[in-house]
Amino acid sequence: MRPENVTAALKHDHVALRDSFAARRYFRKFGRITAHLGEVVHSMQAARRLSEIDGQVIGAYLQAIGATFEALSLKYLMTGRGTGNAFGSLEMDVEESGFPVFSELLTMANDAQQAERHLRGMKSEDALKNEMVRVIVGERKVPVRLQFALSQRLYYQKLLNVPMFWAQNDPAAIWLETDDTADRRRYLLHWAVFDSQLNLPTLYLMELEDTGRRALPTDQHRWPEAQSHLMAQAVAGLKLVTIAKGFDEDFDDLHPKLVRRIRVGPMYSSAFTRQSGPIRQVLEQAGSAEGEDWALAWTVEELESDRVKAERKGWFSTVEREVFALDPFSGRGVDTGATRQERSLILPERPYQVMAELDPPGFGDVHKFVVGPGGRVLSYR
Repeated sequence: MRPENVTAALKHDHVALRDSFAARRYFRKFGRITAHLGEVVHSMQAARRLSEIDGQVIGAYLQAIGATFEALSLKYLMTGRGTGNAFGSLEMDVEESGFPVFSELLTMANDAQQAERHLRGMKSEDALKNEMVRVIVGERKVPVRLQFALSQRLYYQKLLNVPMFWAQNDPAAIWLETDDTADRRRYLLHWAVFDSQLNLPTLYLMELEDTGRRALPTDQHRWPEAQSHLMAQAVAGLKLVTIAKGFDEDFDDLHPKLVRRIRVGPMYSSAFTRQSGPIRQVLEQAGSAEGEDWALAWTVEELESDRVKAERKGWFSTVEREVFALDPFSGRGVDTGATRQERSLILPERPYQVMAELDPPGFGDVHKFVVGPGGRVLSYR
């Protein structure tokens, strides 16, 4: 694609929310959505599709995603308030994801690095509020610039004090157990990215066995290499089997037993995204109230090791290599490169009712998590 065509495509897919009402409605919507995701994880744990520790790890990432949206809502609180372009506006992907574009998270990471310096140069929160009262009472004006200054202070404070979901969230290791008889340690590795191709949060979890001499997290050679390897492979276009095999072959004493990838999104909304096909018809016919006109996709891919084989390395030694179990039905469709894949949809009650009535093709095998009154999440197959 020629450079001018790339630019045109980006302008078509990415839209800046320049209106104050639209921006605040967008962040309120995502605030509701992220608040429900924890219940989805609890439902998966209750169905024994996630372990307790898996749920804790995934839950922490989901809280970080929610915090990222809260921080961005503060950054763009004064969007479209009659102050020109100085305040900026959030840019979102309206075509593919419904989430902010990748560059927003890169900018946020840069802001976080300089947050302390910005805060040192700002008035305190109390001082700004007192000055706002003075302008309102004494000058009888709306203190727009003071409101902006306060919103930016709150934004930088949040970046410093609350865990965020960054563009890259480096691998961390959790010890699970040690088999002294076989000299093996078992770990759960987890890492995450905001995928630059899809503009979606993507989470990775890997259970592995470590047969090295030193425990992996304290090994000054293997651990940095493993972290770098995993982050380099956290790409949407790579199949799980490609990621797992590459890791297995590069580290002779690290043996991946289960790899899981979770894509959070896309988010569909009749107010903000340009969806096509059945989901568009569902949202349009639902005619839901503000804050209820949405659906969020949730995709889980899993790859399991089926067995171990011995592979010769050099003249006198052998190493273990994993043989991964692939979906036996993949030959009937697109090869997923995974043992199984489950697609889910999280949506409010009214859109779900319309979907059940329309029964559109392709959604019969989609797991539905329905948000009912009071925020209770119910699971439907």
